[in-house]
Amino acid sequence: MKVDFLKNFDIRMKKVGAYALICKNSMFKNTWKNYGFDESYEYINLIFSVMLYIMEQSLKDEYCTIDSISGFIDDINMRYFKKSLSFEQCRELGEFIVNTVLCDEGRAMYFKGFNFEDEEYKDIYISFVGNKIVYIDDAVRRTSYYLTDDGYSLILSTLEIENNMKLTIQEMIFKLHIDKASYDKAVDDMKNIFNLLRIQLQKMQEAIRRIRQNALNYSAKEYRKLLEENMSSLNETRTKFNDYRKMVNDRIIELKEQDINVKKLDKKELENLKFLGIIEKYLGRAIEEQQKILNTHFDFKSIYSKELEEMTSMSIIKRFNINTDIYDKVIENSSNLENIDYILTPLYRAPINKFYNINKCLQYQKTIKAKELEADEEISFEEATWLKEKEEKERLKLKKYEDSIKIILNYACEKNEISLKKISHKIKENDDLRQVLIPTVEIFREIIIEMLKCKDIDIEELKKEKESVITEKGQLQFQLNETILKLVSESIELSNLKHIYISKIFNNEKIRFNGLKSENGIVKTVICSDVLFKIER
Repeated sequence: MKVDFLKNFDIRMKKVGAYALICKNSMFKNTWKNYGFDESYEYINLIFSVMLYIMEQSLKDEYCTIDSISGFIDDINMRYFKKSLSFEQCRELGEFIVNTVLCDEGRAMYFKGFNFEDEEYKDIYISFVGNKIVYIDDAVRRTSYYLTDDGYSLILSTLEIENNMKLTIQEMIFKLHIDKASYDKAVDDMKNIFNLLRIQLQKMQEAIRRIRQNALNYSAKEYRKLLEENMSSLNETRTKFNDYRKMVNDRIIELKEQDINVKKLDKKELENLKFLGIIEKYLGRAIEEQQKILNTHFDFKSIYSKELEEMTSMSIIKRFNINTDIYDKVIENSSNLENIDYILTPLYRAPINKFYNINKCLQYQKTIKAKELEADEEISFEEATWLKEKEEKERLKLKKYEDSIKIILNYACEKNEISLKKISHKIKENDDLRQVLIPTVEIFREIIIEMLKCKDIDIEELKKEKESVITEKGQLQFQLNETILKLVSESIELSNLKHIYISKIFNNEKIRFNGLKSENGIVKTVICSDVLFKIER
């Protein structure tokens, strides 16, 4: 038995699947009964009414938010369905229809259709509604809904015919009504023609959006089909619409001249004149819509070609992951470092225009507070004196850092550990000792912060680091590592230190130091968390 009549059966199943998914997402839901829709035919009618409203808003190119859908449901409910629903309940019902019935709560919807050519079931993707972010009055951010191709196909299949014949048949009916002077019916025909053109434009815009997201998701078959639909609609109707517009204008002029020169028009003729004006307006809009389709047609072709070219060029470029392809390989086998130049050499092909002092990267870096004077700059006697005084101030300040840290380490050496709270008790009665520990609020704060940053100070490691690094002599800025090394080398009590551990004690107790001086002479009270200093010899 020949089964040629089953060709393209899966395409037919997409039409059937659209209805099946609507029924699946809506039936056996107790939600309907909460709003008074007890019978299935009641909520099926409401669902398609909402879909028609979304289509109407899409064709008008107007926003379709949940608020507008709620208002529509409230309006038709009061006028037709007569359910006892408040506006808030209508809003909840609108959200349920859009999010659950039409969008399946954001999940991708598939229907299995049997392909008799491939002899297997295939998943058919179906989507009724899409959404986009819009700004109402350029300020309020809202989500606007619109029908997708599947949504249009479902709604139009309830009344209209296949896509490739819609425009032609509608145009033939329009011409028939014009010839019979049934201008009231011709108005509806012209509106339908304009709607079909608007749908065609929106389909192309949606196709461009899909291509920009991922060109591989748009098949060559869909591309060819859309181009053929565009060309057929443009070639067959543009000339006809111009002829129709000329004919309608001639009849409008004829009726107006008759009204002026011959006799006053009766009621029927005045209505015809009004209908002809509406037809002429929609013909103009239809011609403009065709021009938009033509422009979008060329954009559609160029964007599709460009996206495919870019994807082709991207496939030529070979990319690798530094972590997995280089770092992990070296960790597994260090002998791979012998070939690392094959990776690094291309990175240094560009000429280096500046010299780089490698010693600078090994030095401790701090924020530059002021520009230093050049060594060869000529200075007067007064400037030299000022520089000498400034250098002496820096030495005295650095000595304060050293003395403060020395007191902390000496206290820690007594029992190999001590907390900042215990130190505060020891210096509480000795004002001179407190002045040494906390010469200024700024100095003491910087010392504690730097020590907490380091956490673990290995003395032997610091010594090795100092031997391998070239540092500038006469450095007068505070560096914690340099200061500790100096104290260890100069003080007998600290000479046997190996490790210093600094950690914050996490409890609710706060340490309070009263009457501390700041660098600008203001007396302050400092409240800080407790810190533990621990040493290892």
